[in-house]
Amino acid sequence: MSTTSLPAPDRSPRLREALLAAAFTADGLLDLLGAPAYAALARSETVPALRATRGDSPLDTLVRLFLLQHPVPYEQARAALPLAECVEDGWVTHVGDEVRATVDVRPYSGPEGQDWYIVSDLGCAVGGAGGIGSREEGVVLGVGGASTTLAGITVRTPVASALDVGTGSGIQALHASQHATRVTATDLNPRALDFTRLTLALSGAAPAELRQGSLYEPVGAETYDLIVSNPPFVISPGARLTYRDGGMGGDDLCRTLVQQTGDRLNEGGYAHFLANWQHVEGEEWQSRLGSWVPHGCDAWIVQREVQDVTQYVELWLRDSGDHRTDPGEYAARYDAWLDEFEARKTKGVGFGWITLRKSAAAAAGRPSVVIEEWPHAVEQPLGPAVEAHFARQDYLREQDDAALLAGHFTLAAEVVQEQVGLPGAEDPEHVVLRQNRGMRRATKVDAVGAGFAGVCDGSLPAGRILDAIAQLMNEDPVLLRDRTPQAIRLLVEEGFLEPAPPVD
Repeated sequence: MSTTSLPAPDRSPRLREALLAAAFTADGLLDLLGAPAYAALARSETVPALRATRGDSPLDTLVRLFLLQHPVPYEQARAALPLAECVEDGWVTHVGDEVRATVDVRPYSGPEGQDWYIVSDLGCAVGGAGGIGSREEGVVLGVGGASTTLAGITVRTPVASALDVGTGSGIQALHASQHATRVTATDLNPRALDFTRLTLALSGAAPAELRQGSLYEPVGAETYDLIVSNPPFVISPGARLTYRDGGMGGDDLCRTLVQQTGDRLNEGGYAHFLANWQHVEGEEWQSRLGSWVPHGCDAWIVQREVQDVTQYVELWLRDSGDHRTDPGEYAARYDAWLDEFEARKTKGVGFGWITLRKSAAAAAGRPSVVIEEWPHAVEQPLGPAVEAHFARQDYLREQDDAALLAGHFTLAAEVVQEQVGLPGAEDPEHVVLRQNRGMRRATKVDAVGAGFAGVCDGSLPAGRILDAIAQLMNEDPVLLRDRTPQAIRLLVEEGFLEPAPPVD
């Protein structure tokens, strides 16, 4: 484990003032580097950014120092920072005529344009195709694609209490601090808690209650309105790297985390996780995940990607830089990983999102559990779409077919209709409704479904609309009423139609 001491957070406000004064922010970086160099940084390619920061402005200096981790001349550092304090507090070191950063400080834009900073170990701001390349057990990663995905899917309603399990560098705790009265952050790695303290302080956020330990152990029987976790979900033989390897067999860490959540959520509370899960020979992956859902909780589980075991092993061996080690050592690690998968009859590994919500209906034995595969593009942030999903499930759970036909609906915003067929044909082969927001779903509908959705403006109950369509299409209105509620239910469940109050 890395044992380098970390900066003191006490005078972080002074450093923050200097960073803001130099425009060392997400917007400032984009302006300085330009879009191509800025995008290259997300791929862990630094050469374009080095070329763009050859000047001697404070912003050039700070980008090279904290973002690119290059030494900078003493006089340039003194012009950009309260240097004596930064050296004394441990943010930088001064050797000879050079100043070097001790930690990675990365500008990060909050959901409402806040200027935040994520502090992590040097060289561990993730996001590049080559991985972080670190084999040190206790390193703490910075912001990456997984972090921003989890932040985007989290429901952001104001809450009294929030818990970030496995906080890492504190990204989720930082987001939660904006809408939770009390934030608790836990991590098995004490170094991660120190980084979370730095991230919150340098971002100007309220401090969190920090507790060391694994999973829910540090919080005992306490309950929360919001729980988030980007856990060490990698399915690997052993627990070599704390930041990614769970240390339990197979996908047991993710399963345990999800199953234990029901007792930690308050009524109406949400829990959001990223996870990996095994695709096991002879077992449906949906059934596997369905068994994870705790009693008393509704669930929405979305599989975003599936990799075969060889792709998965190669991804994580590159992440830790093992592909650059001795070929024999690399082959031995690869082989051991495949042995582990073979022993567990694992044929693939899924990745995705798991959202739980504590509800009275689920506690009464009527849970809503939706498990689906959706590898297509979505529109982040998805938090509002997640909240709307559960609201629709609540509505549908209480509606029988007669109630649906008596209900009023409106077409969701930015839903478009596409007609597919041969050029010049009088009628389309089929009609597709497509969302341009949220999950960006698409669904085929027949002529009745297309006509029904097209006139749903909340003014008429569904049954009367169907009666009018039956008259236009010379269909039996009774038969049409009998066969259509299931289609209406699906359009509501997937967010194409939204329940509306009756018009007076």
